Amino acid sequence: MRTSAPAAVLFDMDGTLVDTEVLWWETAREVAAGLGHRLTDADAPEVVGRAVADTAAHLIRVTGGDASALPSTAADRAAALARTAAELTDSFFRKVDAGAPLRPGAAALLASLEGAGVPFALVSASPRSVVDAVVAGSLAGVDFAFTLSADDTVRTKPHPDPYRTAAERFAADPAACVAVEDSPDGTASADAAGCAVLVVPSLLPVAPGRGRTFARSLEEVDLGVLSDCLRRP
Repeated sequence: MRTSAPAAVLFDMDGTLVDTEVLWWETAREVAAGLGHRLTDADAPEVVGRAVADTAAHLIRVTGGDASALPSTAADRAAALARTAAELTDSFFRKVDAGAPLRPGAAALLASLEGAGVPFALVSASPRSVVDAVVAGSLAGVDFAFTLSADDTVRTKPHPDPYRTAAERFAADPAACVAVEDSPDGTASADAAGCAVLVVPSLLPVAPGRGRTFARSLEEVDLGVLSDCLRRP
């Protein structure tokens, strides 16, 4: 016997519903090159699934390869961080606005949840401008109860704030909600909030853990799979 349906399904956006992680990597690679750094796989944990501010801070840290290349004062560092974050956001927005394809199975899963009357929301670590562009483009017509961006909570992923806030907006216990994620940071955020997590990895592997269920693709996921996530110890 399967459990009842989740109180709500909370979807990550980048790399989960839309294939934007590659666009974000390209953006980070271009900005890093402008700062004199060649992005490699070693940078991936600080780029993939991370908020703009986190990636910007990483790029500032590694600029030029030594501490002497970094801005010399706190004010200089803050200004450099703001410039880099703005460049990342603007470049990523232009790429997303040009069109980001849905991940396989995303459209069918969203339609099935809507048909079953299961509420769902978008919980993203991307800036509001990027979230709105994707919702108006690739995800146009999807009936999200609401969308949360990195701008809507004090702390974004990997902190629990986004998923806790989403559960609160549904007036639901986080433990009765299922988060659908693709990245280590997003999974950590949902874990810390107390949600069950369905992990569909994209660019980075996600380690197994308590409360985590794995699928290779959203094409393998339906309401039964999501409901079963609530039973996973």
